[in-house]
Amino acid sequence: MSREGALLVMVGVAVVVLALLAWAWVRRTRRDARFTAPVGELPEDAVETAAFPGLYVATTRHDEPLERLAIKGLGFRSRVDVTVTTAGVALDLPGQPRIALTPDRLVDAAQATVAIDRVVEAGGLTRISWRIDDATVVDTYLRPQDASAKALADAIRPLITTTGSDA
Repeated sequence: MSREGALLVMVGVAVVVLALLAWAWVRRTRRDARFTAPVGELPEDAVETAAFPGLYVATTRHDEPLERLAIKGLGFRSRVDVTVTTAGVALDLPGQPRIALTPDRLVDAAQATVAIDRVVEAGGLTRISWRIDDATVVDTYLRPQDASAKALADAIRPLITTTGSDA
């Protein structure tokens, strides 16, 4: 086979792989279209108790850290500013509306090591489990930059104990 022929075969394979990836992502977004992130503001009387800059890693099905959900605003890794208040947790991702996780949505806050496409030191991620609708719990994984994952989870946990969560 000539060099040009080999190059054409490689370009053809690359195009097919990219087309399959695009098709898979479109199917995933259709599958997850029924889910919407809780966009909005926390109540004005909420008092900020902690703020954590960091990285948003993924949102997955509950207890399935390798099953990414394609929820609008939460589909891709990015920077995040996490604000913990007396009225809930706010996630500010660049270019997206604020996501407000009120105490009635929060189920759990813990540490994790693995999420889709991210493995870190033991307990290096914060996993926030929350209700995306009445019947579905999802896990959002965050990697704080200037604090430990434990500090972020500990800041969120008091909001959960007041709601009597059940996962």
